[in-house]
Amino acid sequence: MRQDPWTATAVLALLAVVAAIIVHAVVGTVLRRATRGAPILHAMLLAGERPAGAVMPLVALQVVWQLAPNDLRFIDNVRHVNGLLFIAALTWLAMAAIRGTAAGVIEQHPVDMEDNMQARRVQTQARVLARTAMTIALLAGAAMALMTFPGARQVGASLLASAGVLGIVGGLAARPVFSNLIAGLQLALAQPLRLDDVLIVQGEWGRVEEITGTYVVLKLWDERRMVVPLQWFIENPFQNWTRTSSQLHQAVYLFVDFATPLEPLRAELRRVVEAAPEWDGRTAALVVADATERAMKLRVLVSARAAGPAFDLGCKVREALFALMARDYPQYLPTTRQINRAADDE
Repeated sequence: MRQDPWTATAVLALLAVVAAIIVHAVVGTVLRRATRGAPILHAMLLAGERPAGAVMPLVALQVVWQLAPNDLRFIDNVRHVNGLLFIAALTWLAMAAIRGTAAGVIEQHPVDMEDNMQARRVQTQARVLARTAMTIALLAGAAMALMTFPGARQVGASLLASAGVLGIVGGLAARPVFSNLIAGLQLALAQPLRLDDVLIVQGEWGRVEEITGTYVVLKLWDERRMVVPLQWFIENPFQNWTRTSSQLHQAVYLFVDFATPLEPLRAELRRVVEAAPEWDGRTAALVVADATERAMKLRVLVSARAAGPAFDLGCKVREALFALMARDYPQYLPTTRQINRAADDE
């Protein structure tokens, strides 16, 4: 009885897959133990464990298919399909390794601390650069897969030779994608904003909650989310209250009568800020900022370690000063004076 020519090749392929799985398990165990002291490498290894479990059997199968006779029926199709699967698995592995490396870097720089400026800077760079690198890896994998099809190569060559207009149209269509990609790289390197930065964008106050490859999510003060394209931050001005430091000054304005004594107000200001945990000990000042025909404008300036505590401290100071005036100096609160013209005429 004549043996099927595929039998020996199939048996060899099965043995190669089993051997690849065993090697993957053994090498994976050794590497996990060896990288426990290197958190970033360990995170990358854990993230790439499943993709590597697909890559190694496909490599072993590709070797078997290449060793198989060329006259074997359907061998060319099998090689092609295996090659496509290998490219897909390799792309998956590259993206997982990038994601794992970024996760390891982020884990080494937690932001749940008082002074997290450096940690937020590193996390922003890691997230944006990782997403950019993953996008490039995905595009490269797709291009490699397409190049395995002779028809796709011919179509690409004909388009490059005769479709200048189509190239322009395609470039215009892809402009938002590439502009956001470039904007992401600019934001990661120059860092005009970072995760957890306090921004004022189009009159809205919020914190940077998430930075993706195409947009930034701001968590506004009232729990709304504002989604802004990356390119917007490159082309438009915005306020960053925590660009170089999270420390901020908060201004509180009061309108009082011209005869209001200022020293009791300054003493009350000092008492309030010294008892407030939000105050960072830098600034607590009360001055006359302006005067109108009806009232005197006082400016109280206090400092805090971050935007949230600064706002809370300003509210405490405002409440305390108004309470003091209402209790001890109610006659100096601003009032509206009406002139009795009839009495003047008499």
